[in-house]
Amino acid sequence: MKLMPCPLNGLRNITEFTYGGEVTGMPNPNTATDTEWADYVFNKTNPAGVVREWWLHNASGYWFIAERDTVTDHIRKTFDPGELFTQRVDFSPSAASSASATKENPL
Repeated sequence: MKLMPCPLNGLRNITEFTYGGEVTGMPNPNTATDTEWADYVFNKTNPAGVVREWWLHNASGYWFIAERDTVTDHIRKTFDPGELFTQRVDFSPSAASSASATKENPL
């Protein structure tokens, strides 16, 4: 049985997890073109070697990041996304209009 260390739930059977894709830089949601979004969503590099990936623990709904060697399938470490991402992106239309209004009239 293959085990994976979950940062929230500890060592668990690999069947409890779902792969979520490579961790990549997201384009700017306010300026990205359709082509840039399509590239971000659908095109992956799939390199041989150590890659940071999104993983979901299905039972708890917890998303985390794993560093996995794609050649050996060895999981080097797992960690909470908060260690890598420090800001939340708000995609709501009201957030975009509030941001632009704040730039135009900071008071």
